[in-house]
Amino acid sequence: NKSFFRLFPAEGPAILDLVVTDDEEPPKAGVKVLCRHPFQENRRANVTPARVQRLLECIWNGPEGFEAVIPDLEVARQYAMDQVKTIRADTIRPLNPTPYKVSVSQKLYGFLHDLWLQEMPIQDLQ
Repeated sequence: NKSFFRLFPAEGPAILDLVVTDDEEPPKAGVKVLCRHPFQENRRANVTPARVQRLLECIWNGPEGFEAVIPDLEVARQYAMDQVKTIRADTIRPLNPTPYKVSVSQKLYGFLHDLWLQEMPIQDLQ
């Protein structure tokens, strides 16, 4: 299970989205967090967000049923439109957009890397 957060600077659009495991502490405003590229070991950055926004909220919890009130369609639409406004303009431009940064926590990076090493076939050379 994973949780998703959007990290913001003091002013302006979001810096990046961060994926963490559910058993990790969520990122906090004003506290530095190591953000890693999911697959490239040398791409990482320390980010100190001024604001943190949780991106996903559990609505359905299996046999326990609904956890939250489902918003009506107009509220959900407005929320989606507001989220688009938090993304940098060069990321959402139609021509040659800049890739949006999605990072993973150190713990999730370690898990992904270990899984990759376990599952990647090893070539036999003769």
